[in-house]
Amino acid sequence: MNEFLYSIDLDLLYFFNHSLSSGILDSFFLLITNVRNWYLAYVILLGILIVKGGTKGRLAALGVILLIAACDQFNHNVLKEIFERMRPCKTLDDIITPAGCNDSFSFPSNHAFNNFAAATFFFLLYKNLKWVLFTAAFLISVSRIYLGLHYPSDVFTGAMLGILFGYVFAFLVIKINNLISNKEKSELKESYE
Repeated sequence: MNEFLYSIDLDLLYFFNHSLSSGILDSFFLLITNVRNWYLAYVILLGILIVKGGTKGRLAALGVILLIAACDQFNHNVLKEIFERMRPCKTLDDIITPAGCNDSFSFPSNHAFNNFAAATFFFLLYKNLKWVLFTAAFLISVSRIYLGLHYPSDVFTGAMLGILFGYVFAFLVIKINNLISNKEKSELKESYE
């Protein structure tokens, strides 16, 4: 069974990394996979949440910062160290690597974990953002396969864990926001009595 699953993993990897390989896609995926290219968007989003989002927005800003820190550290320092799976660009000689290759472990993908966690988190708090959030998370995740940095199973597992973490953190933010909202309503009611 393991060999069968691994063969599917390899077929999908080679489809994205070899069959789709082109200069245009190289440029596109190199652009979106680099987290530094997203910093301005993150700062703007957090600023909007803090300034215009009220209590829910400020809780969401704090929640997403804690979420990404938790996902990133748990995945990088715990899961990757347990599984110690080498990247395909390290183990397969014919992988195309437009972004180069690094020595960190591959399973699960931090990019998929973090981006699907954030997408799920914000989707549960702000439903109208779902298409933008999940499209970005999907494309960033696919970029990791296309660039030869992850196997599809690394990305799939990272995405599933990200969805789980995003759900838990959103649930906590929603509960805390409801507690604060109910307390404010109670205090307002008491001030009129």
